Amino acid sequence: MVTALIGGAAVAAAAYAAKYGIRAWQAFKARPPTLRKFYEGGFQPTMTRREAALILGVRESVPITKVREAHRRVMVANHPDAGDSHYLASKINEAKETLLGRTKSSSSAF
Repeated sequence: MVTALIGGAAVAAAAYAAKYGIRAWQAFKARPPTLRKFYEGGFQPTMTRREAALILGVRESVPITKVREAHRRVMVANHPDAGDSHYLASKINEAKETLLGRTKSSSSAF
């Protein structure tokens, strides 16, 4: 009699755990997808090394080869010939020039 009572309690506990698990899984699947958090803010009047690093997605003190790789990757994704903005392309190029230390005296043409 006692073993039947313990067995029944175990089955009931397993049923409640399954019910909770199914509800948790359905709530997990119903949640909206989380998007990657990007830098919220416009461009500064003159490009800084920090802003250039944020644009290219690298650290401020990165080797020249990494800057060139990051520039190529970002430029391929945002090239004007593919329908993207000329302004954005000029800012990407300006970011590369800033990190390479070849900053022009004037800021972007736009």
